Amino acid sequence: MSLKELTSRYVPSIDAEMRAVVQGAEEGRGSLFGMLRYHLGWADASFERCDERSGKRVRPVLCLMSCESCGGSWQQALPAAAAIELLHNFTLIHDDIEDQDETRRGRPTVWSIWGEAQGINAGDTLFAVSQLAILRLREKGIPASTVVEAARLLNETSVDLTGGQHLDIEFESRNDVTVEDYLAMIEGKTAALVSCSCELGALIAGAPASQREHLRAFGRHSGLAFQMLDDVLGTWGDSLITGKPVGADIARRKKTLPLLHGLERSPELRTLMSQDALSDADVGHVRSLLEEIGSREYAERLARDHHEAALTALERANLRGPAGEALRELAQELLNRRR
Repeated sequence: MSLKELTSRYVPSIDAEMRAVVQGAEEGRGSLFGMLRYHLGWADASFERCDERSGKRVRPVLCLMSCESCGGSWQQALPAAAAIELLHNFTLIHDDIEDQDETRRGRPTVWSIWGEAQGINAGDTLFAVSQLAILRLREKGIPASTVVEAARLLNETSVDLTGGQHLDIEFESRNDVTVEDYLAMIEGKTAALVSCSCELGALIAGAPASQREHLRAFGRHSGLAFQMLDDVLGTWGDSLITGKPVGADIARRKKTLPLLHGLERSPELRTLMSQDALSDADVGHVRSLLEEIGSREYAERLARDHHEAALTALERANLRGPAGEALRELAQELLNRRR
C-alpha cells in the first residue's frame, strides 16, 4: 500500500476523531467552539458548516504510520493522532496573533475576525482540547500507564514548541542571532512535534525503547530537514508554486538559515539588511549575494544531511510492512517538495 493510499485511509478517521473530541467539549460554548471549528476548516465565519479542510495532516499521519509499522493497531492510536493535530493548530492560532498574520490558507485568521483577546482564548481552548484528546486513548484499550506516558510526552513537546516560538519572537529584535541559535529554535518550533508524532505511534504500539528512540530520531531529523528546505523555498521558491512572493522571507527580514549563514560571512549583506526599508531590487540583490556566498548551497546541504540521518534512523528502527515503506516514501517526498 502506497503513501497516498495509507494517507487516504487514515485522514477521514483522524478528522472524525478530532470532530468527536471537539464536539464532546463544546456543549454550552457555541461561539467559542465556532471559532475553533472555523480555524479547523469545518465552519465559515458565521459558524455555518462548510467543507474546507485545513492542513495536510502530516503529523498525525506520521503517528499512525509509526504505530502500524511497529506492529500496532493504527485505530488505537487515533486519539494520539487527533491530539497532535489539535496541538499543532493551537500553535497556529497563537502564531498568527504573534506574527500579526491576517490570512492562513486563503482565509482570514481567527484573531483578524474576532480580535486578539478572543484569538488567544480560542488558542488556549484548543490546547486544552488536545489534552482531552490524548486521554481518549484509554477508551481504545490502551493501558493507563501508557496513556500517562503519552500525555507526558505530549506536554513535554508543548514546552518545546513554546520555547521554540519564544526564540523565534526574540530573534525579531536581535541583530546577533547565529546559525547555532537558529538550530536551537527550530529544534523546538518544528522538529519537536514531528519527533513526538513518531514516538507516540511507537509508544502506543508497545514498541521497545530502542525502536521508539530510532523513530523519535527519524522525526527529529525529518523536521529539521523540512524547516531548512522551507527556508530555501521562502528565499528562492517559485511564487506560483509556494503561493508566497519571491524573496518573501527576506522582505520580512525573517532570520532564516540561508540569511544567517550569509550575514556571518558578508559585510555587504550586513549593511544591506541594516537599511530601514528593502526595495524589490534590494531583495533581489540579497538573493544574489546569498547565492554567491554559498548560503543556499549550505542550507540545502545541511537539509540533505538531516534527511540522510532520518533515513538511517528509519532503517535502524526495523519497521514492518507497507506503513514502514510509506514512511520512507514520505521522507523522500519531504526532501523533494517545492512548496
